[in-house]
Amino acid sequence: MSLTGTPFLYTTIVLAVVALILPLVLWSRVRGPKPLRTAARLLMLLFAQGTAVTLIFVMVNNQNNLYDNWADLLGTGDHVQQAQDLGRDGTGGIAVKRLPKVKQTFTAADGPGMHAAGGVKVTQLKGRVSGVNAEVYVWLPPQYNDPAYRNKKFPVVELLPGYPGSAKAWFGSMKAHEQLLPLMQSGQVAPFILVAPRTNLLAGVDTGCANIPGQVNADTWLSIDVPKMVTDNFRAEPAPQGWGVAGYSAGAHCAIKLAVAHPDRYRAAVSLSGYNDPIGERNSLAAQNPTVRNENNPYMILKKQAVPPRIALYVSGETGDGYQAGVALESIAKAPTTVHVVFLPRSAGGHNMALWRPQVDTVFRWLTLQMGQNHAKGQDRSLTGPTGSVAGNAAGTTGTTPRSPSTAGSTRAELASGTASRAGAARKP
Repeated sequence: MSLTGTPFLYTTIVLAVVALILPLVLWSRVRGPKPLRTAARLLMLLFAQGTAVTLIFVMVNNQNNLYDNWADLLGTGDHVQQAQDLGRDGTGGIAVKRLPKVKQTFTAADGPGMHAAGGVKVTQLKGRVSGVNAEVYVWLPPQYNDPAYRNKKFPVVELLPGYPGSAKAWFGSMKAHEQLLPLMQSGQVAPFILVAPRTNLLAGVDTGCANIPGQVNADTWLSIDVPKMVTDNFRAEPAPQGWGVAGYSAGAHCAIKLAVAHPDRYRAAVSLSGYNDPIGERNSLAAQNPTVRNENNPYMILKKQAVPPRIALYVSGETGDGYQAGVALESIAKAPTTVHVVFLPRSAGGHNMALWRPQVDTVFRWLTLQMGQNHAKGQDRSLTGPTGSVAGNAAGTTGTTPRSPSTAGSTRAELASGTASRAGAARKP
């Protein structure tokens, strides 16, 4: 029985109801010695508590798409076939453009929201370069099958969830395709192909979207194998101009890191409540080694680059949860790199879907502008007016950038590196 399926949800509801009724009906009817009666009543109470906790977990999991299946929940899933040392560029010297085309079979994806807005497709991809074997979800814009667009190639946005998190989350909990469908039909947002690859590749740890020889090549999976598969199977624009990447929480860290590290593969990146230093996620493999940690910190990568990359970054967050990470990036950005930082007040919500879901509209309007546009001086004001107010609505509030950003008690070093962005990794999605 599927962890996220309707049958399992209904089963837990029935068991919870039965567990509630049993003590009411049998409490005074239990017969036998006192120790036996006590044990029977204790078991009924434990059964009631256990089913209640299980029901709450299932409902929360279905709402937030934390665990996609039993293997993810139990920590038995492993999607890495091999993890060779692929070098600094993550290719292992392989001429990726010369590899044979990857022809995939796609089927209709199941789960909450997966059949909405025309439906989401899924395929099992064996990454030829990364050695990762995992599922990839794809949603096509309404124009894709329109005869008038038969010769058109479409821009692509990779969507990354937090940790723990399911690749389905952007379609299930975030409802990105449902929100974007009418905006694409009306021309307010570009007709993007949405791609959501699995990021939970190893049991019980966050890969940090890093390449770690002998363990995982998550960076190569996301930035080489998945994009090649998409361009081989769909009318997708080539990199970097036609490619963007967006994520929330741990996925936000990955999105910014991928764009900063690979400006030849991505033009724009979106971070919702992210962080710069991999230590922001306590279970991140990228945070276990000082060298790997620095190599996967977008602030450090951007700071060390001799030539500023032609990328556009969008970073939104609350004080202590994403905002400082954006300010740190903005402070070192030089043209043609641009950084658009959106401050969200505490009243906007917490580190959860309720904060991120309403930002989908604004984020994709920004991506529509940025795929092919860049602004000087490291500041992108495409969504701001003269006072710095952000156009559009984020989490039901208008985000603003304070003249004197709050440090929330963070040290200057923490603000510079972005390690203050998640308050010691106290919260996870």
